[in-house]
Formats: sequence, C-alpha cells, structure tokens
Amino acid sequence: MVDLGARIRQEEADVNSDPTPAPEPPGGIPRRAQSVGAAIGISRILGLAREMVLARTFGAGSFTDAFYIAYRIPNMLRDLFAEGALSAALVPTLIRRMTQGGREEGWVLVNRLVSTLLLVLGAVTLGIYFGSRGLVWMLAAGFRDNPAKFELTAQMTRIMSPFLLSVSLASVGMAALNACGRFFLPALASSLFNICCILAALLLSDLMPGWGFDPIVSMAVGAVLGGAAQFLVMIPPAGALGYRFRLDFRFSDPDLRAIGRLALPAVLGLSATQISIVVDSQLASLYGDGPVSWLSYGFRLMQLPIGLIGVAVATATMTTVSEYAALGMRDRIGPALGSGLRLSACLIFPAMVGLLLFRGEIVQLLFQRGAFLEADTLWTGRIVGLYTLGLFAYSAVKILTPAFYALNNTRTPLRASLSAVAAKILLSFLLIQPLGFLGLPLATSLSSWLQFALLRRPLARSLSPATAAHGKGAYLRIALASLMMGAIALAVHRGAEMMLPGPGALSLLFRLGAAIMAALAAIVPLLWLFRVEEARELARLAGIFRRKGR
Repeated sequence: MVDLGARIRQEEADVNSDPTPAPEPPGGIPRRAQSVGAAIGISRILGLAREMVLARTFGAGSFTDAFYIAYRIPNMLRDLFAEGALSAALVPTLIRRMTQGGREEGWVLVNRLVSTLLLVLGAVTLGIYFGSRGLVWMLAAGFRDNPAKFELTAQMTRIMSPFLLSVSLASVGMAALNACGRFFLPALASSLFNICCILAALLLSDLMPGWGFDPIVSMAVGAVLGGAAQFLVMIPPAGALGYRFRLDFRFSDPDLRAIGRLALPAVLGLSATQISIVVDSQLASLYGDGPVSWLSYGFRLMQLPIGLIGVAVATATMTTVSEYAALGMRDRIGPALGSGLRLSACLIFPAMVGLLLFRGEIVQLLFQRGAFLEADTLWTGRIVGLYTLGLFAYSAVKILTPAFYALNNTRTPLRASLSAVAAKILLSFLLIQPLGFLGLPLATSLSSWLQFALLRRPLARSLSPATAAHGKGAYLRIALASLMMGAIALAVHRGAEMMLPGPGALSLLFRLGAAIMAALAAIVPLLWLFRVEEARELARLAGIFRRKGR
C-alpha cells in the first residue's frame, strides 16, 4: 500500500533541502518514475473505476456515445494546448530559468504564462460554449441521423466547456511543480477528477430527470467539478514553494517567447493528431450506437499501463534530460534516454503479453454488468487487442518527444507526428473497408510504431549510437522474457480454471488473479535470467533485494 503522507513529506524534504533543481545520474529516473508511477497508479485505478461505474450505469450505446464525443471536444483541446505542447515546452524552459536565476524568477515566468492562458483559453472556452452544435457536427456527423442524440451531445459540450481552462491551468501547475522536484502530489491530482465523476454518476444520475436532464448529464457535471478540483489542489503545494499569483501580461519576456517557439511546432504536430481523432470519431459515428463507446472503453483500458508505466517514466525522463541539457551535460542525455526506454520496455512488454492473452476475461470482469452486455464485452475485447499492439510504441513516443524539446529541436518531432498521422488516416480508410470500425485501433497501433521509429533513429544517431545498438539486443531479451512470462501465466490460468470453472465473477477473478500473480512473480527473475540491466533496478524498487549490496 502506498503511504501518501510519507511520499509527500519525502518530496517536501528533498525540495526544501535545495532551492534549485540539480541533475541526477541516470539512476534517478527509476526513483522518480516510482514516485510518479505510484501516484498515477492510484489515479488510473480510479479512472478505471470511473469507467466501470459508467459502463454499469449507462452501458455502451446512444447515451455513452454522446458523452464520449462531448467530453472529447474540450479534452482534445486540453491535449493540444496544455498537457502535450505546453508541458513539453514549459518544463525545460522553467528548469533553465530556475537554474540560472533561482526559483523566484521561475514563478515570475509561471505568472506570465498563466495570465496569457487566461486570455487565450478563456476565449476558446466561450467558442466551445457558443459553437457546441458545430463542434459536434465536426466530430460526429453521423449523430445527425438521431436528432435527440445530437442535441444531447451539444448540451453536454456546453456544460463541459469550462473544463478546458481549469485542466489547462492544472497542467501548468503540474509542470511547474515537476520542475521544482515535486512529482507525487501533481501526478495524484487527476484522482480528484475521477472521484468527482464517480460521485456524480452515483449521486446525481437519479436526480437529473427531476431537473429536466438525461441521467448521463451527471457525468458532464462531474467532469467540470473534477477539472476544477484538479486545478485547485495544485495551489497549496505551489504556495508552499513560494508561488504567489498575480496578473502579469509582459508578453516580451524572452522565456515566455521561448515557450511559444517550442510549443508552436508541437501544437502543429498535435493538431495533426487531433485531425486523426476527428477522423476516427467521424468514421465510428457512422456505424450506429455502440462503436464510439467500445473504442473509448478499449482505449481507456489500454491507457492503464501507459499511465502506470509510460507516463511515469516519461515524466521522470523529461525532467532529468532537461536538467542535463540546462547544465550542458549533453553526453549524459543518451544514457538517460536509453535507461528510460529499457525501463519502460521491461514493464510494457509484459503488460502487452498479458492484455493480448486475457483481454476478453479482463473486459468481462471489469465492465460486464448492469447495462454493459455480453456483446459489448466481445467488441471491446477485440478493440483492446488491436490497441495493445502499439502499446510500447505509444509509451516510447512519450519518452522521446520531450528530449527533442530539451535539445531545442522542434522540427524532428513535428515531422514524425505529421508523418504518423498521415499514415494513420490513410490506414484508417484502407482498413475500415475489410475490418469495419476495428480497422481504426489497428491503424492507431501501426502509426504509433512508425512515429517511434521516426523519433528514435535521429535521436540515437545524434546522441549515442552505442546506446542504440545496445538497446536492440536488450529489447529482444525483454521480449523473450515477456513471452516466457505469458506462457507461465497462461498455464496457471488454465490450472486455476480446472480448480474453479464457471462463468461467475468470483471464478473469473480467481483465474485472472492467479495468472497475474504468477506473471508478477516470474517477470523480474526472467529478466534477470536474460541479463537485462534494468532487472536489478526493478528488483530493488520492488523490495526483492533488501540487503545492502545486493
């Protein structure tokens, strides 16, 4: 069990002992990733609980399709303006500012950025509110065949329009606290969003008809409250570190302009990604009630290991690489990236194998109850399997992209993003003919691997070719260890099925639990057997080797 108080007190002690960020050796990435991963793990589990409540209460059909499209509109813009481009540009710039001028100068930059966002995103929020029907048509024109569904989507879009501003400000707070060495509490903040959505579904859905709304509107209300909570929780830790908000519209600040220069290519690249999302939404909306929801449930399940592993490692790696770049330690960036990628592979490859083997059972256990039917489980399971094929590539892109921004190279990730999205759109139209909407997740996975290849090659060539060559052998050994782990888990699952057969939730939980426990027990020894360097670090973090010197 994670001791939340101990995590927060330890980070406060680490930060207060040194007012400015200091570089760590590559070994600092696993420690930072452990802290971020623990917090994100809590949030992702709560996010999964949110999806389970949504599935049980509303199923997978017209109402959930409407909610997912309405939520996708501000969430796409959040990814575009905040968590993607802005965070990648802010962290290295803020670390450089704090390294050169101290933390107070860093807070001045944060105030100028926040003031700018209040102007820009405030206007965008108004545009979402008054242009809701047009935005719904842009994302899901197929909903026009069902006027009630179309109007419900537009209504929830208007309700959720403030979500963009609050969550974007929360992303700035998270990036600023990361730059100050605070990782656990910012990563935990999204848990509040999930809690608000769960409580809204449980407490408000039955009250909505009495107020003249459909029950699903409770999820839109929960999203708005959750976004506000996610922002407000950033204020106390920032204040403890000396931050005081004041409006500051000094747009001539060179570091503010530097953030804009770094963020603009990322915005262009992410704009291409959003075009891909729009294409997926439009194509899925043409297949009637269900596909939009099945794709969303499947993507959410695939996001669980990405959040637990990929985002945690990416956050830790980005901060370490930014520190090395700010201090001119370019020779350390290659080993840090190599360590981050291999650490991610040690955790993501086993997750890929597990999801591919047990995707149907996992979806059934998590979602199949209440309004979520057996047919919904079948389609969602297929989608999970296709998304899983690109799981490592998707995580690796999150690790590699910020490294280019730390090195002031914005063109390479932009070109990679544009190429991958072009391939994704082309593959979507090609694969949807023989596979229907199942071609959409497959196209996403294939294009993710293309983007990974386009990012990894130039970075490896410019920084550390030796590290790249070493990585190829390590990935092969990690893959072999993961396959052996999968064989062990499958054998244990079949043995457990003989002991407790039947379709019930209890027997299903017993079989999956036994398989997962066997996999967890086997993976680190197997990685050790295949001489993967990160096995020792994983064992240490897991507490397997507790004696000093082991």
